[in-house]
Amino acid sequence: MTERLDNKDFDEVFSIMEMSFPSDEYRTYNEQRSLLDNREYSVYVLKREDGRLKAFIAVWEFDDFAFIEHFAVNPDCRNEGIGAAMLKELSEKFTGKTLCLEVELPDSEMARRRIGFYNRNNFFINDYPYTQPPISKGKRSIPLCIMTYGGRIDKHQFETIKNVLYKRVYG
Repeated sequence: MTERLDNKDFDEVFSIMEMSFPSDEYRTYNEQRSLLDNREYSVYVLKREDGRLKAFIAVWEFDDFAFIEHFAVNPDCRNEGIGAAMLKELSEKFTGKTLCLEVELPDSEMARRRIGFYNRNNFFINDYPYTQPPISKGKRSIPLCIMTYGGRIDKHQFETIKNVLYKRVYG
């Protein structure tokens, strides 16, 4: 269903990213594009029959876990079940590893809806304090929650994930 990003489709991924995330939650175009050279980072896309993108999911794969950094469905393709199908496919790809992602605090209707979507797709909020460091120079840190697929994790697992994210994803 999904396929690895062909670098020629990066502009379309970045465009969907800009439409889907606040500016503090993604890097500049050049910084984001340079991640494609990092062996731990992959972008998977779902295409329409005409080749345009329906959705993308950007993942960092580490020894013990995989981190979904960005996941977005093109606005004109939402509410078609694409997101749920992509998460199911990704969970099967990373069987044996903890699959995690960051999500906003549940303090707005949109954030609660997004958390509800992940809950319906077998992700659970972990109740440990977490702040996403600035993703890029000039961006702000953001208080978020870590959600994990299949169940909650213990404090030790959480700290391990947080430390790897801080060091390898956010530098």
